[in-house]
Amino acid sequence: MKRRDFTWDANNLEKIAKHGVSREEAEHVVRFARRPYPRHHRKGTWIVLGRGASDRKVQVVFMIDEYDNIYVIHAMPVR
Repeated sequence: MKRRDFTWDANNLEKIAKHGVSREEAEHVVRFARRPYPRHHRKGTWIVLGRGASDRKVQVVFMIDEYDNIYVIHAMPVR
């Protein structure tokens, strides 16, 4: 996947914060994804499972927005 910027707003920041994931951690998981990720998830979305900056497993679901940036929809730690 080509290098893209991230789009953040109050909505997606609040949603990931509810799960204890920071913006930096979500970005880290997406930027350093390893095969087979990212992979298609649901219509128009992608999923990544990887290690966050704190070395915990984190799942991130995102879409590519109208500006060709990554818009994180969901992120949470995985047990």
